[in-house]
Amino acid sequence: MTCEISYEATEPLSIPYEEIIPSVVETALTLEGCPYETEISVTLTSEEEVRRLNREFRGIDKTTDVLSFPMTDFARPADFDFLEEADASDCFNPETGELLLGDIVLSVEKIKEQATSYGHSLKRELAFLTAHSMLHLMGYDHMEEEERTVMEERQRLLMEALDIPRE
Repeated sequence: MTCEISYEATEPLSIPYEEIIPSVVETALTLEGCPYETEISVTLTSEEEVRRLNREFRGIDKTTDVLSFPMTDFARPADFDFLEEADASDCFNPETGELLLGDIVLSVEKIKEQATSYGHSLKRELAFLTAHSMLHLMGYDHMEEEERTVMEERQRLLMEALDIPRE
């Protein structure tokens, strides 16, 4: 697994994010039964940069806590079977053979703000947002009520597997 982490925020995040993020990524891949080595990019940046990206790529001129940019289009969440088809070769890095899942962009300010607001640790908030985004990268969504229910259950199971309870 390649988990490229970039820290572009000027505001420090005083937790071992370089350990937490790969742990969440790996646990999510295992829980969802991903049979491939994967490549994921995670960027921790400013609230303003997240707002800019949200405006540019989603047409929404507001900040948010996390953005997910999937590189693989799943017909059904975490159903990796379609990747065995010959026309799925563009889903893999030709140099490494790793499945290109996508990019995660996290707002450091929102991580801090939400941890305080929800009354839990920075570690828990970072892990939760990373878990949430990983599920998006594997095709989960929460636009419809049924999708939301399924995604929330997967998030709960993932956080449980990480042994990071809601505080």
